[in-house]
Order: sequence, then C-alpha cells, then structure tokens
Amino acid sequence: MAPAGNTSINTSGISRRGLLGSAVAVAAAVATGGYGAGTARAASAPGTRTAHAASAAGGAPHTTSPLWREFAAAPFTHAQVPFIGRAGYRGGSDLPRHHKVVANVLHYGAEPDGSADAAPAINRAIAAAGERGGGTVLIPEGTYRIDDIIRIGHSNVVVRGAGSGRTKLYATKNLTELIGVYGSRYGGDKSSWSWAGGLIWLCPKDRWTSLIDAIKAKAWPFEGWTGNKRDEWRTLTTVAPARRGDRTITVESTKELKRGRLVLLRLADDADHTLLEHMAGGGPGPEAYYWDDKTKLTSYVPHEWPVRITAVHGHEVTLERPLPLDVRPEWDPRLTTLATPLTGSGVEGLTLEAVETPQSLHLLDKGYNGVAFQCAYDCWADDITVRHVDNGFGLIGASACTLRRTRVEGRGSHHPYYCREGSHDNLIEDFTIAQRTVPAPAGTQLHGINVEGLSSYNVWSRGEMEMGTFDSHRGMPFANVRTDITVNNNGRHGGDASAGPLFGARFTHWNIRVTNGRAGLMRIDGLAPYSATVGVSEVTEFDQIDVPDFSGDLHTRLEAYGTPEAVGPPNLHDAQRALVR
Repeated sequence: MAPAGNTSINTSGISRRGLLGSAVAVAAAVATGGYGAGTARAASAPGTRTAHAASAAGGAPHTTSPLWREFAAAPFTHAQVPFIGRAGYRGGSDLPRHHKVVANVLHYGAEPDGSADAAPAINRAIAAAGERGGGTVLIPEGTYRIDDIIRIGHSNVVVRGAGSGRTKLYATKNLTELIGVYGSRYGGDKSSWSWAGGLIWLCPKDRWTSLIDAIKAKAWPFEGWTGNKRDEWRTLTTVAPARRGDRTITVESTKELKRGRLVLLRLADDADHTLLEHMAGGGPGPEAYYWDDKTKLTSYVPHEWPVRITAVHGHEVTLERPLPLDVRPEWDPRLTTLATPLTGSGVEGLTLEAVETPQSLHLLDKGYNGVAFQCAYDCWADDITVRHVDNGFGLIGASACTLRRTRVEGRGSHHPYYCREGSHDNLIEDFTIAQRTVPAPAGTQLHGINVEGLSSYNVWSRGEMEMGTFDSHRGMPFANVRTDITVNNNGRHGGDASAGPLFGARFTHWNIRVTNGRAGLMRIDGLAPYSATVGVSEVTEFDQIDVPDFSGDLHTRLEAYGTPEAVGPPNLHDAQRALVR
C-alpha cells in the first residue's frame, strides 16, 4: 500500500491525525454494533433500504467486518477498498432545500392538463431563471405535454415539480426526431442515443450547443471535460509527485489558483501504459496485459479528474477530495482549465413519462431517454421517476453529482442508469429499477447500473433492482462501490474488446442480496484486481461466465460470502461518510 500522505479530509479543519483517530474510534464502535452518525441516520430514515434490510434480518448486523476495521485504520490508501466518503454533491453534503422561486411555468403559458406542448413555456422559464443568475423554476401539480427537450443550461437553476406523484412531464418525441441521427464515433450503425442525451438534459449552454452542432454535422463529438476535440483547456500549473490519498499537493505556480476554483487534474499515459497499469493496481498481471490494441480504452486518456480547490498556501494546494491516483512525473501531471461546467443545478419532484413504445433493438435506441447530466459538477436529481424510457439516468462526463430517490419503471430500459466518459465521485442512493411491465422484445438488452470509460469513485447505495445487473461496459472503470442493494440479477454486461478490461483496481461490492442466485458480476473476487466482495449472497453461474482480464494473483478479498446483512457495517458508503463528519 502507498504511504498515507498528507490527506486532511474534514472540512471543519480536523487534522489527518485527528481524523485517523476518529477512524479508529469508529472502527472500535463498529465492534459493538455502532457505525457512526452517517449510518445511524440512514438506518433510522423511514422507508430506506437500510432500515428495511436490518428489519428483515432481525436486527442490526452482528459481526464487524475485519476488512472494515483494516480500512478504517487507513481509509485513503487501502489496497482493495476505495475511499468514497466524499462522493456526491458538495463532497457528500445534504442537498439544498431552500431555493428562491423565480419563475412559475404557468406564468409562461404552460398548461397543466396535457392539452398543449408545454416545452417552450418550461424552457422560457428556465432561460429566464438562468439569465437572472439562478433560482427555482416551479412546475406545479399537473400533467404537461412536452414535444421538445427540457434544457437546463445555466448554473444554479433548479427545476422543481410538486413531487414525482403529482407533477408529470409527458414526452411525445425522441431525440432522433428532435435532433437527428447520432451515430457512433467508433463506426457502424450504432445509435449514440443508446448511451447519451436526455429529454431532460442538464448541460452548460455552450457545451450543449457545440455538441448539437457536431451531431448535426456528423462530426461525432467526445463528451468529456475538455470539449468535442478534447482541446478546450490550457495549463494552469504543473504538479509535483504525490501519492494516492494525498489531499494537499505541491504545484509550480499558484498564480491562477484560488479557493473555490474548479480545476482539472490531467494525467497523460506513457508509451509503456504505466498509467493504465496503475489504474489496474499494478504488478505482474497488468504489466503483462497487452494494452496497445485497446483503441477505445486508450482514447479515454489523458485521464481527466475535475476537483474543487479548498485552500492555497504558498506552493501547496488543498483539494476537495483525496487524489484518486498517484501523480508521477512520467504522466506529465498538470492542473488545467476545463470546459465551463454546469454547477449547482438540479431537477426535483417530478415524473418524466415517455410515450410507450416497444424497446428498440440493441444499440439502436431512438432516444426516449430520461435525465442526462453532461459536463456537470455539484448537480443533483431528487425524487424523480422516469417511465417507458430507452435509458433512464445518465452521467456523461459528470462528477460530484447526487441522484437521490430516483426510479426507473415501465416497459423496460437498455441502461436504467449509466455512468461514462470519465464520470467521477457521483452518488446514486435510494434508487429503484422496477420490473418491466411488458416482456422484453427479442434482440433487446438490459444492463442495469452501468459504469465505464475510466469512471471512478462512483457509489450506488441502497438500491432495489427488480431487474438488471451490475454492468461494466469495459473501459476499465476503477474504484467504484455498490453497497446495500437487492438485485434480481437477470441482465448482461456490454462492451467490446477494444475497450479493454471489465474492471480496474478497488472495485467493491458490499452487502449485496442476489434474489435469483446468479453470479455474473456480483461476486467479483475472480474477476476484478485488488477488489473486495463482502457479504454477497451465495451465487452460481447461469449464462454469463466471465474470465479475468489479468493473469496471476488478482490480490482480491472475499469476506462473509453467502451472508449478506450478517456483516457490518451494513452500508459501506454511510460508514465511510461517518468518518468525515
């Protein structure tokens, strides 16, 4: 394991020594059945999965995980379990609850009875709020027909309905009709609406305009943090060597750096692909892997990680989150600018229902898509249901976002949730994928909760999956966590050979209840390097058998196999969050 470094994680100023002392104290509390304030809060909240699971198990888990004790003693540098205690909006802060209402869509001409297209009125209200510097756009109770995309393109704009059971947007058209054919930059007849875009689309105005122009010109864009051609950046400063888990780094110049600024840590791979090897955990297995023909995977580097600066002192810069990787000279490390992201925007309290159509054939989705976050940071969705969609909730080059109390239901979806194009540090909690209402047409595919494209440190917590799977589309996502989830594991993963490995290092599945006993992508100790599988139901292979991408010892951990809910803490994210409160 790497040295602990100089991480200081608590925003109230607790030192690293004090934090680690707290971590040890929490670990001691775990031994007696307590997991800290974060877990206690989640377990006592009415209707949460954690409360239900504990009740079903006859009480709180009774055996403290040895792996948890080990992690709590060194939470930022553990070999198998990532530190995800600061995932989500504002480093895991509660979502804001008091937004000034600056626009009501009824005042802009929207009809709440579904009799006319309300999209122009809703978009005018959103634009007016954005031009005023932000605020809440209210969509009162009712049904609103929308024949166009609802676009949130300004920061600090919140679109709020009266609740997912009271405000409904009824979408009559798909993205192919509204924008056009969006092919794949990798060729073939695939539709990129199979993994991009939404009928509610949160994306900064300039970025959205350039994307749409590129799509219409059939110049298929990249969708990450630095523009369609990955060239919308300039260097702010170079960075001295540092270790994974450090939160304070040393830079050459702080002239353009200040507290609160959002910057991009950019790491380029070298000819020997040592950066990719590092993301896979390093050692003989990744070193022996053949990276050169993985063209889709290598298109994801340089690796881009957005992060907010919290302090600047001399040549030292403190970051909102610990470093996700080492910083080494051979990777030309630098802090850069990024395409101006959407920040502080959200959508709350509504249902988006698409006109019901049969699910499209695999990779030919027309774009009846739900909510998409693109080039977004510190944004959120809360109490949102999507119904009859091709793809439910998308994170596309999006980081530090929270999706809470979201639900995908109706005729079945290709990707109920997808996380791609370098999306990091997101939190999806209290989520539901409901059983489809009609049988799946032949030639369609169901993936479940997807992560790909070097996306990292994302968390799925307290979920009910009546269908789907824990999908990796290859592209070597790393350091992601799924915890406290019940799943009927009937989906399949995607991804092609050029996208490289299914998993990088530090993937963790923690207390997973598999209702149909199917193993695929649930128990990962035989697949993912430097990973942890803790408290997963006993499973057997059915029709999806995967083999490890890396040879030799994977350095994995398997604990409490076959006994979900019998090991504590019951929810890994809640317990980690308690360490930093």
